[in-house]
Amino acid sequence: MDKNALSRKRFLDLFATLGAMGVLSACGSAQDAGDGADSATQDDSLADTIIFSQASEPLSLDPAYIDENESAKVTVQIYESLLRFADDSCEAMDGLAYLPEVSDDGLTYTFQIREGVTFHDGTAFNADAAKQNIDRQLEPNRTDDMPYAQLNFGSEEDGTGVESVEAPDDTTLVINLRAASTAFLANLAMCMSSPMVAPSAFDTAATKPVGTGQYAFVSWSKGSNITLQRYDGYWNPDRAAKTPNLIFTFIDDGQARVDALNSGEVDLIDGIDGSLAQQVIDAGGLLFPMDGTNINYMAYNTESETFAEAAARQAVSKAIDVDALVQTLYGDYGTVANSVMPLWMAPYDVDVEPVGYDPEAAKAECADLGITTVKCLTYSIPRPYNGSGGEALAEAVKGYLAEAGVDMQIEVKDWTAFKKALREGDYDICFYGWTSDTGDPDNFMSLLADANPAINVARYDNEEYAALVREANQTPSGDARDDLYHQCEQIVASEQPWRVISHAKNLLGYGTGVSGFIYHPTAVVFLWNCVKSVS
Repeated sequence: MDKNALSRKRFLDLFATLGAMGVLSACGSAQDAGDGADSATQDDSLADTIIFSQASEPLSLDPAYIDENESAKVTVQIYESLLRFADDSCEAMDGLAYLPEVSDDGLTYTFQIREGVTFHDGTAFNADAAKQNIDRQLEPNRTDDMPYAQLNFGSEEDGTGVESVEAPDDTTLVINLRAASTAFLANLAMCMSSPMVAPSAFDTAATKPVGTGQYAFVSWSKGSNITLQRYDGYWNPDRAAKTPNLIFTFIDDGQARVDALNSGEVDLIDGIDGSLAQQVIDAGGLLFPMDGTNINYMAYNTESETFAEAAARQAVSKAIDVDALVQTLYGDYGTVANSVMPLWMAPYDVDVEPVGYDPEAAKAECADLGITTVKCLTYSIPRPYNGSGGEALAEAVKGYLAEAGVDMQIEVKDWTAFKKALREGDYDICFYGWTSDTGDPDNFMSLLADANPAINVARYDNEEYAALVREANQTPSGDARDDLYHQCEQIVASEQPWRVISHAKNLLGYGTGVSGFIYHPTAVVFLWNCVKSVS
C-alpha cells in the first residue's frame, strides 16, 4: 500500500472509531470565547472538530520529558505555565500566576498564584502544585530523561538556576535563584519543562496528561491520532476553547500530508517542504508563513575519535557549499546561516565568518588527517528548521564529502528512534536544529554548554564558552550582554562543533473556512481560538 493510500485508510479508520464514540457530528456546539457563552450553545455554521496533521506523534505528553515540537504542539493545548507569551511575540505575560516581584539583587521571585484554577481532574492548582512541578526537575530529583531540566532550572555545579522553591500559602510562590538570570521569566513561559502538570498525574502524564488548559486529554491511539476535548471548567472565559474537539493525526510523508489537506481529510498541517507549497495554493488552500526563529545545523560529535579536534571539523566543513545547498533544498523558504543566532535576533553578529567553501583544501586536509569514512545519523521527517527533512539534507552533504574523498555512511531513523540514538552517541556527524522556545538568545547559545547530550548533540565541552554563556545570562539585556554572545558566536565559528546551515521560514497550510489559530514564533500552534466554517 502506498503512503497516500495508507493516509486515506488511517483517516477512514479514525472516523469510524470516532463515530462509534459519538465524538463527531456534522456540526456541533462551539463555545464563544469572547463572551464565555455556555458550551451547550449550538452554532450550525461551525464544525465541532478540528483535525491537525503533523509528521510524527509525540515522544511524550509530559512537558518535563519533551524537547521537540511534535510533542509540544499537542501539549500546549493541554497545559499552561506560570507565565505565558503574548500571542504574537515572546513577551512574558500573566499566566497561571501574575508577573512576579523581583528582589533588587535579582535572586528572589515572588509570584501571586491565580485563584479559581482547576486541573482537568478537578484538583486545585495552587502554589504547592507549582512547587511540586519545579521541584521534580531540580537536583537531585531530576532524571536524565528530563532534557530541559538543566536548561530551564540550572545546575548546582554551575552555580546557576533555581536553588529553592517555597509555597508559604496557596497563593504565594517564592523562587530563589543561585545567580541572577535575564532569561528566567521567558523560561517560565515556554512550552517545554515549565507547564504545570497535575501532581496526581506525575506518574502517568506521559500518556495520560492532566493540565489546566483549554483542552483535556481523551485518548491516544499510538501511530494514528490523539483526541482532545474542550475543558468546560477552564478558568478564563475570554480565552476558552471555541471548537469542542481537537484531533492530531500523524502522517510522516510530506506529500501524503499535503494530499490529506487538499482533499479535506484534515484541516491544518505543518512541516511543509517549500517544493510542495504551491500544491496547497493550487488546490485552493492557504499558507501561513512564519519567519521562524530557528537554526538548522550539522553537528560534529566532539567525543568521537574522528572529530575530537577542531582541525578535523574545519576540514569537513570546507567541503560543503552551504550557499548552493540552501538554495537547492530550500529556495525562497531558507536563508543561509553564518551563526548559531537567527538573523533577526539580537545580538546576531553580522561579522561572524563561518568556515568557507574550499573543496581543494577540504580534500587535502581530510587526507592529511586520515578522514576517509564518517558515520552520519539523521531523521526521516521534516522539522520546523528543515522542511525538506533530514535525509535529503544528509544526501546533499554526502555528495560534497565524496568530492573530498570522504565516504559518509548515512543512517536514517524515524523521530523516536533518532532521539534515542542521539542519547547513545554512536555517530560522527548528526543533523539537527533548534527553534527558539523563549525568544531570548540564551535559549540558543546555552545549547552548546548543556551537559545533556539530548540537547548538546555535539557533546561540546568548552569551559571558556560555558563561562561566557553563564555570564551573559546574568547580565541585563543591552550592549554588554550582546558582546558576550558575540564572543560565543566567534568561538562556534572557529571551533566548529556545528556547521551552521540555514534558518527556515515555517509554513502552515490550512483549508478555507479555517481561522483563529495562533501560529506562534516558537513554532507551536495554539488552537483554542480556531474554528472551521461548514456553511
